[in-house]
Amino acid sequence: MAHRYLAELKGLCESLPNQGILLDTLGIQEAKDSSEIENIITTHDELYAGKSDAAASPAAKEVQHYLAALRVGYEEVRRSGLIRLETLLRVQAELEQNRTGLRKLPGTILKNEATGQVIYEPPQDAVEVESLMGNLVDFIHADDGLDPLLRMAIAHHQFESIHPFYDGNGRTGRILNLLILQREGLLDVPVLYLSRYITTTKPDYYRLLQSTRDQGLWAEWCAYLVKGVAVTARSGIELVKNLRDLMQRTKQFLREKLPKLYSQDLLNHLFRHPYTKIEFVEKELGVSRITAAKYLGQLTTAGLLEKRKIGKSNLYINRPLFTLLSGVSLTSP
Repeated sequence: MAHRYLAELKGLCESLPNQGILLDTLGIQEAKDSSEIENIITTHDELYAGKSDAAASPAAKEVQHYLAALRVGYEEVRRSGLIRLETLLRVQAELEQNRTGLRKLPGTILKNEATGQVIYEPPQDAVEVESLMGNLVDFIHADDGLDPLLRMAIAHHQFESIHPFYDGNGRTGRILNLLILQREGLLDVPVLYLSRYITTTKPDYYRLLQSTRDQGLWAEWCAYLVKGVAVTARSGIELVKNLRDLMQRTKQFLREKLPKLYSQDLLNHLFRHPYTKIEFVEKELGVSRITAAKYLGQLTTAGLLEKRKIGKSNLYINRPLFTLLSGVSLTSP
């Protein structure tokens, strides 16, 4: 079932005129949900309003770092077809905004935040950590006939158990899930809300991580994560269909009401940025500031955008897109 839903989601993504839009619109949702697992909480409104804004909240900046890290991994896999150790190092470096690399010093332990009880002690020796990561990379690329979804589930568990970095292990591990699906050809663009599933089943996620370490309950762990793929792929199908339909309606509106303004580049821009501003249009469309302001003014007058002043900046909101993205929910397969 998970494979069937993934295949349908992949096909829908391919039907869009510009799949790159999905990394900005859907990828940022995955970034938000994955960061929330680490208690980095932000709202959709804050997140979109703070995009490329130096005054954005620390939480919003963390989510933007996650999206940038996802892009780093996506581009690496797209170019090489491989998930190297260096790929994961670059992803983690983008997340944490440093290059501390693999753990070299002992002392890392995982505790229950509420009680302080030690739950798990990952490998402590730097040589062992590096060796285990090498084995993990080999496993990810093994030509052994293993189902790709089982490979993803096992690799994710192994990565989290190695706990190779001082910080950012959880988020890097969740990006790894998407990169494996991408590398295996199950998705062309890493746009699966798997972190939403983990967020809503957080107690099960951590319980199964540990019970698999303690008791070797691999079947239960794999079933849990594969179900997550099915649930999130099905929700993704509905979202991409709605996104495609909304883009088509907006395209028709522009062609009929603002034919001199319409271009595919402008349409793509409106769906890449739920919140946009003059500087974004100026840069992405290669027009002057006066022209960018004129475009946004016409779109606002026509009712396609909603103007809001935040601080010293005017933001222009694609309200139907914002509503679509912020209202995503999971549906059982």
